Amino acid sequence: MSASILPFKQVSQPLETKVPRVPAMQRTKGTGRVGFKAAQHEGLPPTLQELYQEGAAKIRLPKVYDDMAEAALINTSGGVTGGDVLNWHVNLQTGAKAVLTTQACEKIYKSSEGTAQITNTLNVKDDAELHWLPQETILFNEASLSRTLQVDLAPSARFLAVEAVILGRQAMGETVERAYFKDTWRVRKAGKLIHADDVLLNGGLGTRAKNTAVLNGARAFASILYIGPDEEDLLKARAQNLQKLQDPKQVVLSAFRGKLVGRVMAQDGYTLRQTLIPLLQSLRLGRELPKLWNL
Repeated sequence: MSASILPFKQVSQPLETKVPRVPAMQRTKGTGRVGFKAAQHEGLPPTLQELYQEGAAKIRLPKVYDDMAEAALINTSGGVTGGDVLNWHVNLQTGAKAVLTTQACEKIYKSSEGTAQITNTLNVKDDAELHWLPQETILFNEASLSRTLQVDLAPSARFLAVEAVILGRQAMGETVERAYFKDTWRVRKAGKLIHADDVLLNGGLGTRAKNTAVLNGARAFASILYIGPDEEDLLKARAQNLQKLQDPKQVVLSAFRGKLVGRVMAQDGYTLRQTLIPLLQSLRLGRELPKLWNL
C-alpha cells in the first residue's frame, strides 16, 4: 500500500505574531449610598432611609444618642492606587441631621498606572444639616489622585466640611517628592453655584511645597467650609472670634457671601489634627467630633 504526501497549502498571508497579553491590573471599585430622614419625635436621631454598598465601599452606622445621625465610610481595600474608583453619595431629607466620617485615614499609594478617582456627592434638603468630616488623606510618593466634592444645598440647609491632606508620615520617615493631587469642590445652593475651590499639586512637590505661595514648607494642610442661613454680620463675627484664637501663620479664616472658609497648614499630621479638633468643635457649636477621630 502506498501513501501520497499532500503538499502544504500555500499561505497567502503571513502568520500573525502573537503578542503576549498583559494581564489587567486588579483595581478597586466601590459605590456607597446612605440617606436619612428626620425623626418623628424631637431629640431623636434621624431615621435611616437608604443604605447601599457595592464593591469595596462599606458604610457603618454607630449608635448615637442625640439628634444627629452618624455614618462611617470604609474602603475595605485598605488604600487607594492608580485606577481605583470610589463613589460616595449622601442624601439628607428635610430636617435631618448627620455627620459623615471615615473609619481611618485614607492612604493614597504609589500609582503604577492611571489616576485614582474619588467622587463625593452630597444632597442636603431644607432645614437639614450635614457635617462632612472625613479623616486625613495621606499621600505617598508618586501617588495620583483626583477627588471631587459635589454638594447641592437647599436654601435653609447647613453644611460643614473639612478635607485634610498629609504629604507622607513624618514619623515613618516618608517623603513625597513627586505626586499628583487634584481636589475639586463645587457647592450649589438652590441650584446656583456659590462655592468653587480647586487645589492642584503636580510633579516635584519636594521643591514646590517649600514655596511661600504654596505650602511654605508645611507637610500637612486642610480646607474648611461652612455654609448656612446665618446672618452675614454674625458669620463674620464668628470667623473673627475664631481667628483670634489661632496662629495666623497656620490658620486663616474669613467669612463672606454667606459662607465661612478656612485653610490650615502644619508641619506634620499630628500638629494638623491638634489644630483641627478644637476648631471643628467650635464650628460644630460644641459638639464632639466622631469617636473614630480619637482612635
